[in-house]
Amino acid sequence: MRDLNPASLFVPEATSKPLIFSLKLCINMIGSGYDHQRVDRLKYIVVTGGVMSGLGKGITTASIGRILKNRRYRVTAVKIDPYLNIDAGTMNPAQHGEVFVLSDGSEVDLDLGNYERFLDINLTSLHNITTGKVYRNVIEKERRGDYLGSTVQIIPHVTDEIKASIKRAAMHRLNGEVPEICLVEVGGTVGDIESMPFLEAVRQLRGELPPEDLVLIHVTLVPMDTMGELKTKPTQHSVKALRELGLQPDIIVTRGVKPTDPATKRKISSFCDVPSSAVISAATVPDIYQVPLELEREGLADVLCEKLRLERRAPESSWYEIVMKEYTGQVKVGIVSKYGIEDVYISIKEALKHAGRSRSVQVEIKWLDAESLEEKELAEVDGILVPGGFGSRGVEGKLEAIRYARESGKPFLGLCFGFQLAVVEYARNMLGWKDAVSEEIGDGRKVIALLPEQHRVTAMGGTMRLGIQPVELKEGTLIRRLYGKAKVEERHRHRYEVNPEYIREIESAGLEFSATANGRMEACELPGHRFFLATQFHPEFTSRPASPSPPFVGFIVACMKCRGE
Repeated sequence: MRDLNPASLFVPEATSKPLIFSLKLCINMIGSGYDHQRVDRLKYIVVTGGVMSGLGKGITTASIGRILKNRRYRVTAVKIDPYLNIDAGTMNPAQHGEVFVLSDGSEVDLDLGNYERFLDINLTSLHNITTGKVYRNVIEKERRGDYLGSTVQIIPHVTDEIKASIKRAAMHRLNGEVPEICLVEVGGTVGDIESMPFLEAVRQLRGELPPEDLVLIHVTLVPMDTMGELKTKPTQHSVKALRELGLQPDIIVTRGVKPTDPATKRKISSFCDVPSSAVISAATVPDIYQVPLELEREGLADVLCEKLRLERRAPESSWYEIVMKEYTGQVKVGIVSKYGIEDVYISIKEALKHAGRSRSVQVEIKWLDAESLEEKELAEVDGILVPGGFGSRGVEGKLEAIRYARESGKPFLGLCFGFQLAVVEYARNMLGWKDAVSEEIGDGRKVIALLPEQHRVTAMGGTMRLGIQPVELKEGTLIRRLYGKAKVEERHRHRYEVNPEYIREIESAGLEFSATANGRMEACELPGHRFFLATQFHPEFTSRPASPSPPFVGFIVACMKCRGE
């Protein structure tokens, strides 16, 4: 594989001259009042995909944002999902992947989690546009009479609403500042019926803006045949389908298991009317955080700066240095799962990775099936993590994993449902309440009960306790030491809580509730245990490469100690 040293990035092979930059030079430029040259108008980068879904448009989009942010441009991102759902909250994670929760409580597509992690920004519900949201807004306007009796149609009413939604999200202030560049990822694949109104809106938007204010990037598959030859026909057909909708890509990003060679780039350039310098290879890499480096090596930043008429600033390298940090050790974490699909827990995977990197430790994940779990599997890992989830399937396996961690002294981290089950397990085995249960999963002594305000709820979508909540950390506890402060803000997604009727008895038996929010229990831990911590909130949603989540860092440190014994 090519050298991925973050201190040496390269322009396209055609120029052959290396663009070597110095971190010290970049710091000096910033510190000495380096002219950042504000962007006069908001710029748009629209990312579409062809051939097949799952190509990695989301990671490509996030990586493009990262290379621009490394050049000190203010970047925001919008994800368009063409499904009719209002949001991702009611969708089966086994089919759609993780439901990511934003600070404002929005339940959104997992790609927004990648945007936040790569760009280190906090997005809002505005930044996830769905067909359901668009049609709801159009119908509400029609019912109010906003269209003054016009026949409501896809064009112009739906496409106008799409454009307005994109612009609202693009202009939304992040950290008090209006972004300079807005990335817009159009979900689905070119040719899908449900994507057509969005692509038409992009076509109209392109015609309304100066040419230098919108760049269209098309991500497409370049497969390899049995002889190892890269095939361009899927890309040709995909670009043809895009052209039939009135859109010509400015840049083509080729996805494949091996890099796209210069000859193949020239062929794609000839057939698709894109300069060969704008055919960017994005081969599969071992770690998603290497993708921005690959795009740097391919010269994408220079192409974007040319097309958008942006100042060509030297990239700052500190983010690359963090994500490319070398490992000096390894730990193995067992995640007790019932879904069997890794994308359901993508934020947890990334939070473990962030925590491991902060200690130069590579985290190997062993997926443990909650429905067929054996104790010998738990003995093989250095730590046990029980994530969130819904429903009764796999509960007994998760309870056994918690019991094993508690009794063996193996590091344990529980998240959301994992927190609730930690309370259930303790009540059953330490207080002798064999009928202890969560109200969600059965009848018995309900040590976990439905939140009082949830009794009035009838709709499913967006009705849980969601988003940022202030959490107070009890002095002298493990969680207080991990965060190093008395109050934090973390994201939530749940309908159930520890039943107030049983809190005193449970604590009297030795399980300490170490964090609260308005009288509700937010974390529990076992004093004297190597590491036994569970949180009602989801710390994985706020973990970033440069600022890993404290509970995850503490968990990994404990796993390191467990492995070293």
